[in-house]
Amino acid sequence: MATRHQGEKEERLALDTFVKLNRCLSAVAARIAWESPLPEGLTVSRFAVLEALLHCGPLSQQQVAQKILRSRGDITLVVDHLEGSRLVRRRSHPRDRRCVQLELTIRGRRLIESFFPEHARSITRAMGVLLPREQAALGALCRKLGLSQAGVVRAGTSSTGPMPSSRREPPGLAAIKKTQSGHLRAMAPR
Repeated sequence: MATRHQGEKEERLALDTFVKLNRCLSAVAARIAWESPLPEGLTVSRFAVLEALLHCGPLSQQQVAQKILRSRGDITLVVDHLEGSRLVRRRSHPRDRRCVQLELTIRGRRLIESFFPEHARSITRAMGVLLPREQAALGALCRKLGLSQAGVVRAGTSSTGPMPSSRREPPGLAAIKKTQSGHLRAMAPR
């Protein structure tokens, strides 16, 4: 549905595109959640931490926060729950004891390894409506849009001038550039 906003043509196009992007993400995420529901006790954030550790190996909490676009405060609570469920553990970094690394426990590895393949198949089925070149083009456009927004927020400016100082950077937005390595984060936060 086109926007009913009566602004300038450029503004109407931007709003219409934004609405389509949001609806698309919601529909795809809903399908994936329906096809491969998260195991009991796992939230999207907890799943994202397990998935990051599965594919990247041990990481610091800060690195995990950057990868899954969460604030350090958020990630501490998420990791506390995962540690309480014995799915991850905190360990001192082997070369720098000031740094604490997160790693999967045997139980955590079994859980994510048993769940992730079906999750990946669900994503593949959902994205399968697009040809491979269309998926690549969509990925490139999303990356371009995401990286441009990270730069705007980090610099504190926009195309219309400086942003008000009262606007705080959304958790993890500045880290988008570091985390856009081709991994598809198909589920919406929380």
